[in-house]
Amino acid sequence: MQRELPPNLKKATKAIHAGQLERSVYGEVSVPIFQTSTFAFPSAEEGAARFSGAAPGYIYTRMGNPTVHALEENLAVLENGYAALATATGMAAISTLFLSLLSHQDHLVASDCLYGPTEVVIESELPRFGLAATLVDTSNLSALEPALRPNTRMVYIETPANPTMRITDIRGAAAIAHRHEALLAVDNTFCSPYVQRPLELGADVVVHSLTKYLNGHSDVLGGMIVVKDAELYRRIKRVLTLFGATMDPHQAWLILRGVRTLPLRMEKAQENALKLAEFLSRHPKVTWVRYPGLPDHPQHGLAQAQMDGFGAMLCFGVQGGLEGGRILLNQVRLITMAVSLGGVESLIEHPASMTHAAVPREKRERAGILDELVRLSVGCEDFLDLCADLEQALNKIP
Repeated sequence: MQRELPPNLKKATKAIHAGQLERSVYGEVSVPIFQTSTFAFPSAEEGAARFSGAAPGYIYTRMGNPTVHALEENLAVLENGYAALATATGMAAISTLFLSLLSHQDHLVASDCLYGPTEVVIESELPRFGLAATLVDTSNLSALEPALRPNTRMVYIETPANPTMRITDIRGAAAIAHRHEALLAVDNTFCSPYVQRPLELGADVVVHSLTKYLNGHSDVLGGMIVVKDAELYRRIKRVLTLFGATMDPHQAWLILRGVRTLPLRMEKAQENALKLAEFLSRHPKVTWVRYPGLPDHPQHGLAQAQMDGFGAMLCFGVQGGLEGGRILLNQVRLITMAVSLGGVESLIEHPASMTHAAVPREKRERAGILDELVRLSVGCEDFLDLCADLEQALNKIP
């Protein structure tokens, strides 16, 4: 059981204290790692009661574990959800979401700009199970509603979108989905619940790659599904347990350790990101910058309305297109050229040739993923060092 928290705590306090166990074994301050595959029953009757659901308690770590449950409780509190379900990876969370809530002959509407593997699952794997999907620019709500059909069961969005930083109106998308008796699911990885909480804005389900901001140290994989009510929890829990995409307790402990510093990391990274976006927008080798905190972002006002900050992700175009991007990435000395995001270190990558290379070129460009686009995950280094590194690398572009 988790310790009950006082009401009305601020989000930074919740990040540190949510999920703590109600009773300790030795007075430990940190949640222990319950590294066990199975749990003993005090009696045959108790074992039968746990299996039937008549009594609470742990049975087998694939079905539930105290360390994993502590992390789930932490994220449920941070997102203001009913409950959460931890998965082995971010893609395990996304795949479990689809397999749990969609059935044969159902229809899915999704953002046309998504994390590359998510788009591949939607367009290449789900059709094998008789599921149809339509991808549209969900940042334009007038394009969203016409895409829904009588058999549409879910609208799935990323906001801000990966990697274009397009922003979708969560309240508006929720209203459209619910009007058609569909669920709204939101990938909140780019923001974390410290910056944005979609359930408060009308979403039904939130998914995270915990690998990113919530863990924050580029050293462990994980995913999370947070739901608004008991019925969704029951449906997803059953599929997650049966398919076995659950999290290991040591993973959970490492991520829970990372979440406790989420507020500090996000504040520093956001501060750096805004300054870097302003610097890049003035550099002669940069053709454009997309960061929600800049007034010229097309959805700047919407970002102000539905986010607590502007996050630490940005993208920008460089002169010379693909070749300009290649030169930039090869010339950075401090910023790490790597995929993923959300760590304390800044990471830079080229989506068209890396994270979104599996998406056909025509579709990439239609979604705004151009050859000149470079994605930057801004970390917690000193701003002046990051600025100097980008400047010297950009100056190498002819």
